[in-house]
Amino acid sequence: MELQISTPALLFSAITLMMLAFTNRFLAIANLIRGLHKKYLENPQEDIIISQIRNLKLRLSMIKYMQLCGVLSFLLCVVCMFLIFTGKQEAANQVFIVSMLTLLVSLGISLMEIFISTKALNLELGDMEKLFEKRKSGLDFWFKKEKEE
Repeated sequence: MELQISTPALLFSAITLMMLAFTNRFLAIANLIRGLHKKYLENPQEDIIISQIRNLKLRLSMIKYMQLCGVLSFLLCVVCMFLIFTGKQEAANQVFIVSMLTLLVSLGISLMEIFISTKALNLELGDMEKLFEKRKSGLDFWFKKEKEE
């Protein structure tokens, strides 16, 4: 099967959208880190903040590698189209395969980052549940006292 120049060109739009999503994730995490920095300065002993810092460092690293693989895939698509244009079909096929593999790696890292970000949200929910349970038990104490009188 001969690789047409339109085949790697089709990946351009997919990779562009993927890179936009990765950049949006990066910006969202940057905002979270800035907000968490303020919270940490106010209360450095709070366990939930320390757990979130670790989680965000891991996610930030993953996003860096997702973007790296996405950019590499994008560049390899350009090289592939150049090779097709110059008539080097076999080299173009090999470069296209590597381009698709780097895209696959980027998507795999993205999937793992989604699971880790879900873990971060569960940490926050768990912290809120603990606070709710403390308030609830405190309210029960006051209500019991009023009923006994």
